[in-house]
Amino acid sequence: MPLSEEKKLLVIYRVEAGCLGPEGGSLVVAFCDFAQQSIQSLDSDLISWNIIPRNSKTDPEIEYNVVGKRISYAQATRYIELFGRTFDGFEAHLSERIAHYIEDFMNR
Repeated sequence: MPLSEEKKLLVIYRVEAGCLGPEGGSLVVAFCDFAQQSIQSLDSDLISWNIIPRNSKTDPEIEYNVVGKRISYAQATRYIELFGRTFDGFEAHLSERIAHYIEDFMNR
């Protein structure tokens, strides 16, 4: 049974404009909207996604939250494992998926 929204792992992925080429500054918001729609169904019973522009280098590329509190990668791993899922290679897989979304977005 899916978790309520507030108990899901919130994964915030920040996209740098440079990932979208020289015109990235003008495309990053539209890309984030596109990626947000594309990723919504991925593990939606346990994870909520928030794909946003990375406006500051001081912000982490990936951030994890549960019940409104920021947690570490290790804590996120344990949280997902509580539900019988594995978290191995999660960040690498997510980065690959974002790269695929960038390709799809740029080829529209």
